[in-house]
Amino acid sequence: MHGGGYGTAAGKHAGRLTWAFILTASYMVAEVIGGLVTGSLALLADAAHMLTDAGGLLLALIAIRFAQREATPQRTYGYLRMEILAALANAVVLLLLTVYILYEAVQRFLAPPEIMSLPMLIVAVIGLGVNFTSMWLLAGGSSESLNVKGAYFEVLSDMLGSVGVIVAALLMMWKGWTIADPIIGAGIGLFIVPRTWILLKQALHILMEGTPPHVDMAALEKELAGIDGVAAVHDLHVWTITSGFDALSCHLVVLTMDNNVAILREARRRLKDGFHIDHVTIQIEDEALRAEEAVLHV
Repeated sequence: MHGGGYGTAAGKHAGRLTWAFILTASYMVAEVIGGLVTGSLALLADAAHMLTDAGGLLLALIAIRFAQREATPQRTYGYLRMEILAALANAVVLLLLTVYILYEAVQRFLAPPEIMSLPMLIVAVIGLGVNFTSMWLLAGGSSESLNVKGAYFEVLSDMLGSVGVIVAALLMMWKGWTIADPIIGAGIGLFIVPRTWILLKQALHILMEGTPPHVDMAALEKELAGIDGVAAVHDLHVWTITSGFDALSCHLVVLTMDNNVAILREARRRLKDGFHIDHVTIQIEDEALRAEEAVLHV
C-alpha cells in the first residue's frame, strides 16, 4: 500500500477549475431563463451544454478532492481513478444530451415556434464572453489531465455554440428564417460528438488498463533487454492509473544474481529518461527461478 494521497494532474489546476465552474454555473442559469423566455432551441441547446459543463467541472473538482485522500488497505492507490470515472460520466452525459437535442430539433422542423431573436442575441453574446474566459482558464491544464481536457472540450463546444446562436439570431432578425434556430441547435448537438467519442474511448482505455498511447511497447522491451546482464524480459505491463501517472511491472531474467542492484538502477533510469515512467515494479530472476515460475503457471 502506498502511504499518503496523490496529487493528480488536474489537482494543479483546481483554482482555475473552480473559477470556470463559478462562471459557467452562474451564466447557465441566465441562459436557461433566456432560452425559455425567447423560445429558442439553439439557446436552450447551448444552455444544456452549459449545464453539462457545470456538472463536468464539478465532477472534476470532486475527483481532485477524492484523489487527495489517503490510500487504504482496500484501495492501495487511493481514489485516483475518480478522475477517469468523472471524465467517462461527462462523455456519456454529452452523448445522451445530443440525442435529446436532435429529437427536439426534428419537432421544431415540423412545427417552428415563435422566437424572440433580439433577447436571444443578447444572451448569446454574453455567453460567448463567458466561454472565452472559461477556455482561457482551462487551456493550460487540458494537455495534462484527461478530466480538465474533457471540461475544456465542453467549454469549446459551448463557445462555438454561442457563435451558432448569434448567427441564428441574426438570420432570424434580418431574413426571418425561423428554421435557422433548429438547424443551429442540431448543429451544436452534433459538433461535440467526435470529440466526446474520443474522450469516451480514452477513459475506457484507461479503465481497461490499456497501454498508454505514448508508450511504444516494442521499443520499451528492447530497451530493457539491452541492459548489460539481462537475458530476457517477460510479463511486461504498462498502464495508466490516472492522467499523468503511468505504471509498469515486469520480470527481468538475468545472467547472474550478483549484479541485481546495478541492473535495477539502470532499468529505472532508462524507463524514466526514455519513457517518463517513474512508478515501476521490477522482479529480477535467474533462469532457474524463471523455469520454476513457468512450471507454476502450467
